[in-house]
Amino acid sequence: MTVSTEEIAGEVLSRAGDSRRFLIGIAGPPGSGKSTMADNLAAALKARGESAAVLPMDGFHMDNAILIERGLLARKGIPETFDVRGFLDIIAAVRRADQEVLAPVFDRSRELAIASARPIDPKDRFIIVEGNYLLFTQGKWAELDGVFDFSIMLAPPIEVLEERLWARWRGYNLSEEAASAKVYDNDLPNGRLILENRRPADVTLEIALA
Repeated sequence: MTVSTEEIAGEVLSRAGDSRRFLIGIAGPPGSGKSTMADNLAAALKARGESAAVLPMDGFHMDNAILIERGLLARKGIPETFDVRGFLDIIAAVRRADQEVLAPVFDRSRELAIASARPIDPKDRFIIVEGNYLLFTQGKWAELDGVFDFSIMLAPPIEVLEERLWARWRGYNLSEEAASAKVYDNDLPNGRLILENRRPADVTLEIALA
């Protein structure tokens, strides 16, 4: 499917009607362009005079100390390495729109989540949530079914994901061996898992929009 960010913003506004709070979910594998699209959609909505905020799922990564204890550090990013209950609680609080919600943010350069690092104002009408498992059908993630008022799935071909993931990890100055482990032992298997176990989205795109 080929549409523009402006077209999606228009569709979102049409569906939102006079809703006081409208949740948009942008899901997809690692490297699919979720954060870029979330920022672009927020900008498009603000350009139309709306208030919008972006809420990344990545802030709910479990701490490395817990992952080491559980033998999961090398698989950081799989469904079991997130605080799903905490994420569901924040989403429920955001949905109510009755007070400020402080959400954690993931610092990839330090590989840790920073608590209470992103405020979601009750006056923000559109909340754009982005993350790998928003449309995932397995485990506790399935409780997100029906939570989002509008959903977008980014599903690039595996070869495109592979190229982007190599660029991501090389950008962090990892050795070729370490980058290869990130791409082939973790990110791409996660990507396939997400693509093979997803609920239908309102819009599915191969390429994130500019």
